[in-house]
Amino acid sequence: MRTKPVLTESDTLKIITAAKEEAVKNNWKVSIAIVDDGGHLLRFERLDGASVPSSLIAIGKAKTAALSKLSTKLLEDGVKERPALLAFPDRIAVQGGLPLMYEGECVGAVGVSGVKSAEDEQVADAGVKVL
Repeated sequence: MRTKPVLTESDTLKIITAAKEEAVKNNWKVSIAIVDDGGHLLRFERLDGASVPSSLIAIGKAKTAALSKLSTKLLEDGVKERPALLAFPDRIAVQGGLPLMYEGECVGAVGVSGVKSAEDEQVADAGVKVL
């Protein structure tokens, strides 16, 4: 049996804190979700003023990034050439979700929604960088 790394509560707190700081610094009203490698929600925060739909979209982006082990931007770009990628269930192929990689393993993902897609990814990336 092999041992694999997993996110801890402390890890998720560091990640969401860094992501939230990036959003607040830019005055972006977003929702931020962190999931484990199976796409299960570990931590979530909707900043004041973030839209209700951004909650579900952030969780969906995180889940998509975790299960595919790819940024949702790569999936979004791939859809342009292979529209059938949209047929996969429970996938959101819109920039703003990034996998959390540790020692070559995907341990989860961060998803952000609420502003422009590149800005969502910028917030997610701030969280990824602390891991």
